[in-house]
Amino acid sequence: MRSYQQLFRTPEFTPLFLASSANVLAQTIGGLALGTLVFQATDSPLLSAVSMFGPSLTQVLGATFLLSGADRLPPRSTLTGIALVFAAATAVLALPALPVWAVFVVLFGQGLVASLGGGVRWGLVNEILSKDGFMLGRSVFNMMAGLAQILGFATGGILVTVLSPRVCLLLAAALYVVSAVVVRLCLTPRPPCAQGRPSVAETWRANAVLWSSRPRRHVLLGLWLPNGLVVGCESLYVPYAPENAGTLLACAALGMFAGDVTVGRLVPPAVRRRLGTPLLVLLATPYLLFFLHPPLPLAALAVTVASVGFGASLVQQERLMALTPTELSGHVLGLHGSGMLTMQGVSAALAGSIAQLASPATAMTVMAVTSLTVTVTLGVVSRGDARDGKGEFLSHGGRTT
Repeated sequence: MRSYQQLFRTPEFTPLFLASSANVLAQTIGGLALGTLVFQATDSPLLSAVSMFGPSLTQVLGATFLLSGADRLPPRSTLTGIALVFAAATAVLALPALPVWAVFVVLFGQGLVASLGGGVRWGLVNEILSKDGFMLGRSVFNMMAGLAQILGFATGGILVTVLSPRVCLLLAAALYVVSAVVVRLCLTPRPPCAQGRPSVAETWRANAVLWSSRPRRHVLLGLWLPNGLVVGCESLYVPYAPENAGTLLACAALGMFAGDVTVGRLVPPAVRRRLGTPLLVLLATPYLLFFLHPPLPLAALAVTVASVGFGASLVQQERLMALTPTELSGHVLGLHGSGMLTMQGVSAALAGSIAQLASPATAMTVMAVTSLTVTVTLGVVSRGDARDGKGEFLSHGGRTT
């Protein structure tokens, strides 16, 4: 499957795509509104950053205790329920009398629920599409996320100013309801792709199996760490440029869109496999400029160029699926998503702490340098895996180690 036309003709792909688009718009508008609201209330870069990306911190708990449900729960009902929970929680965040501590309690609950949603959604994509269509399908979802974030951050920045952050949170809640309705009415009920009941023990067992392969472990770390550290830079846009945070976030989304189009559609597979490390280097390097406090046009250009590097995740996901048995595909995609979002939350907290002690520009530079260091280290280790010929998945039942 090499064309978008074929992709959108695949049954159930389009409604799942539309529902996910509504989800991303809701997250984007709601995240910017909440970050602005918390910064106005506390004048704290740390709390503002954590409010935008902090729910990701609880993803690690979901990955530890809940993730076996990704392959053992009916997808349509699960995705519908998750969207409705997010709608209710976002509406609660809009309450005028809600104290800051209660905001973070709600965000904690959202993160736990979200840890299950990623595995269910991407496992369903893997089930709907043929094997040769998964890469193109994921690139389209990533492109959609970029466009939705451009639209969400651009319009959200305007709406936060013209209306209020609380009204924007209610708009985000409505978008989550739209997502739930589309999933419920337009997807057919499917049985879980794995037998048995979800349990903590089964989650731990599958995590241990997935983590036991050294090459697969290195791919997961490559998906989690470098881009998570760069998201720490993004979490500081509000304190770095309070009046222009929406512009910087929209530019980041534009760069991500360009990277996903290029990597997912234009680059030949043989070339694409070699782009993982170079793209991660590109992802972090432009943020070194922020140490010089560049003017807004140069900062926006740096953010756009850097975000092209997010296309590395497509290369890494393709390799991850090649290393993973089919019966664990939803689980490994959920583990990838939960680990990535957890690292984003950790990085947001770390970047916010550094900014609290120094400045947002200094914190961005530190996070970028750390990301580059991790990328180079993982690149060297991965080349060692390739030389040893370790970890290639051979069939539905085995791999070499």
